Amino acid sequence: MAAVHVKTLDGLRAQITTRNHTWYADEPLEDGGADTAPTPMEMLRGALGSCIAITVMMYAQRKKWPLQGVEVQIDSQRFNAGDYPAYQGDAQFVHEVREYVVLHGPDLTDDQRARLLDVATKCPVRRLIANPVFFTELEPAGEG
Repeated sequence: MAAVHVKTLDGLRAQITTRNHTWYADEPLEDGGADTAPTPMEMLRGALGSCIAITVMMYAQRKKWPLQGVEVQIDSQRFNAGDYPAYQGDAQFVHEVREYVVLHGPDLTDDQRARLLDVATKCPVRRLIANPVFFTELEPAGEG
């Protein structure tokens, strides 16, 4: 898997590159940015939603099921951990991710729809953010 490189440009605008792709992040005007690109949190939600959609489409294609398209809506909210009744632990914050998945394909059976919605919960980005994650230092490119 290719590493991602990020560098700041003017103000809070950041340039993100990986392989032969470049895209940008920024913050809204009210947060000190220039609002020239999505925020990092919007991109994270976009990464999750697109991963869900792609994973479901790939699965349906492998099975040769009549899925015509997938739409995913993702939103998230941060709570103080003590204010979130379903959480029992030591973290300071709890993040609630809300998702809505629409499967387009009038010829899908109820069983196929149920399986595709189950597959949606297994995309790689969701697994990354839903499971314990440990941060370690990466060797800079060209060294080590």
